Amino acid sequence: MNEMLAAHRHITNNRAEIEASQQCGCFNCMQIFPPTEIVAWTGLDMSNFNDPNAQNAETAVCPRCGSESLIGDKSGYEINTLFLSRMNQAWFQKTAIIRRPAKKEP
Repeated sequence: MNEMLAAHRHITNNRAEIEASQQCGCFNCMQIFPPTEIVAWTGLDMSNFNDPNAQNAETAVCPRCGSESLIGDKSGYEINTLFLSRMNQAWFQKTAIIRRPAKKEP
């Protein structure tokens, strides 16, 4: 499996993993900080949008930018700027795929 895809699995329902980490990073704003700075957690997604119990949150929210793009070092990935940059490229940078038209046979 692609490393970036495998790492992305650690950004939802990650409360226990984040709280057990020494440091975490946000691959949206590219900031690295201790998990003690996290003050908000969410559990809201389209599958439970109308569920009042969604407040039992398990997904970390970045204290710097508000995104749900946090990953902790207990995920098994080294949290550094290179890793966060690769994750940012994989998930947030717009990539255009241009398909060339098939050549017509003469």
